[in-house]
Amino acid sequence: MAGGKLQKLTKEEELLLQDFSRNVSTKSSALFYGNAFIVSAIPLWLFWRVHQMDPYQSAILFVIMTMISTWLVAFAYKNVKFVLKHKIAQKREDAVTREVMKKVADDKKMSKKEKDERILWKKNEVADYEATTFSIFYNNSLYLVLIILASFYLLRTFNPTVNYIVSVLAAGGLLALFSTSTPAK
Repeated sequence: MAGGKLQKLTKEEELLLQDFSRNVSTKSSALFYGNAFIVSAIPLWLFWRVHQMDPYQSAILFVIMTMISTWLVAFAYKNVKFVLKHKIAQKREDAVTREVMKKVADDKKMSKKEKDERILWKKNEVADYEATTFSIFYNNSLYLVLIILASFYLLRTFNPTVNYIVSVLAAGGLLALFSTSTPAK
C-alpha cells in the first residue's frame, strides 16, 4: 500500500508470484488427488487378497485409511513438485529460449518484452509439466515400496488389521515427511 491506495499487480508480477507460490492450480490439485487416491487404494487389494482381510468387515477402516493416505500422498506430490519446478526451470531455460526464439524470429513487430514474456511462460509451462509428472512417479514408487517393506517384512507377524493401519500410516507419513526435507543442492 502506497499512500493509502492499493496497487494492482501487473500480469507479469502475478505470473512471477504464481511461479514462486506453493499453491497448485485446480487442475493440478485434481490430478494430484486423483492419482493419490488410486495409489492409496492399491493396498486394499493387497490386504484383501494376500492378507485375507474381509472387505465388508473392514470397509470403514479401508475408507478412513484410504482417505488419510490420499491426503498424505497428495501433500507429498505438492511439496516435491514445488522443489523440482525451479530446478527444472533453470535446467531447461536455454533450450526453451532457443525454441521460443526460433518460433518468433520472423515476427518483427514483437517487442523484446513480449519475447521475454513468452520465454518465461513457456519455461514455466515446461517446468510445471515435468515437475508434476516426476513428482507423481517418484512419490507413487516410494509409497508402494514403503507399503511392501512394511506389510511383508517389518509387520508380517502382526494381525492383518494392525499391519494395514501401521503400513498405510507409516508409508504415507514417511512420504509426507520426506517431501518436506530440503534436498541437497
